[in-house]
Amino acid sequence: MDETTLLKAFEARVAAGEKIEPRDWMPERYRRQLVRMMSQHAHSEIVGMLPEGNWITRAPNLRRKMALLAKVQDEAGHGLYIYSATETLGVDRNDLIQELLDGKAKYSNIFNYPTLTWADIGVIGWFVDGAAIVNQTMLAKASYGPYARAMIRICKEENFHKKQGYEICVTLAKGTPAQRQMLQDAVNRWWWPTLMMFGPHDTESANSDELLRWKVKQKTNDELRQHFVNITVPQVHALGLTLPDPDLRYDEETGNWITGEIDWDEFWRVVRGHGPCNRERLRARRAAHEEGTWVREAARAYAAKQQRKTRPSNGVEVA
Repeated sequence: MDETTLLKAFEARVAAGEKIEPRDWMPERYRRQLVRMMSQHAHSEIVGMLPEGNWITRAPNLRRKMALLAKVQDEAGHGLYIYSATETLGVDRNDLIQELLDGKAKYSNIFNYPTLTWADIGVIGWFVDGAAIVNQTMLAKASYGPYARAMIRICKEENFHKKQGYEICVTLAKGTPAQRQMLQDAVNRWWWPTLMMFGPHDTESANSDELLRWKVKQKTNDELRQHFVNITVPQVHALGLTLPDPDLRYDEETGNWITGEIDWDEFWRVVRGHGPCNRERLRARRAAHEEGTWVREAARAYAAKQQRKTRPSNGVEVA
């Protein structure tokens, strides 16, 4: 079949809600969009370990330390799932990670902001993981099978992360005036960067049309952002907190909470590497990669040893 016929058949399968699997024919543009999107997602997971990892030793009690440690481990696992899924598209994860370390690859802007207090850890779980759930619940329905299946488990774990963060915030909201103020300050600092996580407005998004047409995404950036705002604003009010948005209002007609305009200059400044922690995050990732060299070498040596054990001297592999 010629490429036009193959493309029609591919788009008919996508329109019918079928999953596209690694050995299926797919347009090169679809494959490249997936590699771009999935690798950026995987990078976000492992860079996202950094701001919270700094707080494991400073968590206020053993229970909080254990929960935060488990969460950071989960994020590492999410990165591995998605790197593995990306490799089904014919790329090597080592190349993707090298692009990250070289500063050529993008990851979520939100992780370029500092975690100044313990309240930040709660608000990250509540806001940032809450926003991730809104995004990833849609991605669990994506047209590419390996990505969608990875999202199912990730979403379950992200739900735990959000509950962990919200519980921290509830505890602080019921605490001393100083604790409440610390929480309010964290809410003020994380609200706008969290809204930026959904990306630019639909009219400014260069990739949304293709991703929606091929059902990699099911909803637009603005639709996802609005959904997050609608579910989060009542939660903020329930804790007796405020949001740093004088233009925030409820629209009776649409049932939506309407926010003021995001500072897009800040958004693009951070995307281009000039956020508060861009350099610090990359420096930490490079150090972690360098210090983990012996672990990767040990893992490769162990795998080779196991392969030799299953391969008898006559060269016939044992089942």
